[in-house]
Amino acid sequence: MGIYHRPDKLKDALAVLASSGARPVAGCTDVFATTEAQELAGDVLDLTDIAELRGVSETAECWRIGATTTWREVRFADLPSAFDMLVEAAREVGGVQVQNTGTVAGNICNASPAADGMPPLLALDAQIELVSAHGVRQVPLAAYVTGPRQSIRHTDELVSAILVPKARAVGRSRFLKLGARKHLVISIAMVAVRLDVVAGQIREAAVAVGACGPVAQRATAVEKALVGADIEGADQLVRSVFLQEVLAPISDVRSDAGYRREAAVELVRRAVRQLAGEI
Repeated sequence: MGIYHRPDKLKDALAVLASSGARPVAGCTDVFATTEAQELAGDVLDLTDIAELRGVSETAECWRIGATTTWREVRFADLPSAFDMLVEAAREVGGVQVQNTGTVAGNICNASPAADGMPPLLALDAQIELVSAHGVRQVPLAAYVTGPRQSIRHTDELVSAILVPKARAVGRSRFLKLGARKHLVISIAMVAVRLDVVAGQIREAAVAVGACGPVAQRATAVEKALVGADIEGADQLVRSVFLQEVLAPISDVRSDAGYRREAAVELVRRAVRQLAGEI
């Protein structure tokens, strides 16, 4: 059995990481789901008692979501409309117990291809803040996750926060996902769409697709097709060919690749159509 660490200061947590390489955990809603043994192997570093890692705050440059901020806290935070897609994802992540305990940063660190937090945060151009005893660095979320269950985090680093630039926190957004049922389900496909519309014309578009490839990705060709278009009827601009850049779906017990591809296209169209109805 390993050692269980629960420091209340970030500096102490970093010292534990540097000396032991303990496994950082918070809500554990993903960790325990993938653990077949009766106990976690090796040393464990519980981050939930570190106050400076929790909460949603606003600075002059960005919105900051601390590493141990739960889905429930994000759901009820006072955030701009651009974050609606993240709030909608928060409503659909597992059950109430998972939302009360699971963290948004943990969802990203788990690096599942079907992580609900990935598409909304990609569509917000989120940055991941990593801290170690040697300093702090920031990397784009798009570069942080490199594959299923894989990231660029070093073993002596912690994800300390998710940062959303103020310049990207504009417009309105929508998150849609498709599964075998409404809740408590791993997605067949999911999308997040953010549109900034001025005088009926799309000034900025961000579209991200998840559960349709090894990692969630932005659909830049779709975004280019939407920018400059009139919001009315813009959903008709979304074509399957524009999503080929991000869609590399697999066939599994939940769906075959072809269905996932068509589902993603339809979800993006619906999201654009719904946003058009809110203008």
